[in-house]
Formats: sequence, structure tokens, C-alpha cells
Amino acid sequence: MIGIVAACLTTFAFAPQVIKVMKDKNTKSLSLVMCFMQTLGIFLWLVHGIFIKDFALIFANSISFVMVAIILLYKIKYH
Repeated sequence: MIGIVAACLTTFAFAPQVIKVMKDKNTKSLSLVMCFMQTLGIFLWLVHGIFIKDFALIFANSISFVMVAIILLYKIKYH
């Protein structure tokens, strides 16, 4: 149960930021390096989950990857 709650919190933690970035198109306070590192890190966790065939890793990191990729794309576009 703790793992499920932790996975949900860390997976959906980016949702408020994604909504704010998409609404305001303001990414000045976000570090480009942090956005890139977070996106790459989550992508690598996703790849790792695929290699070891771990559904929980694949599911959680697929959702997280989409959200952080949106933030990164907005950061690049509206920097």
C-alpha cells in the first residue's frame, strides 16, 4: 500500500506544474538543465522498466515522462 501511494504521488507530482506551464506559458523560473535531466532520468527509468518487464515502472514512468516532456518542450519554446 505504501508503494502504491508513493508511486501515485511521485507520478502525478508534475501534474500541477504541467497545468500551470501550459496555462501561463511562463517557464522563466524553471531551470532548463533540471528539466532536461528530469526528462532524461524518467526516460531511462522507463527503458529500464521495459527491459526488466516491470509493469509498475513502465506505467508510472510513461505517465511521468509525458508530463516532464511537456514541461521541457514548453521550457525550450518559451524560454
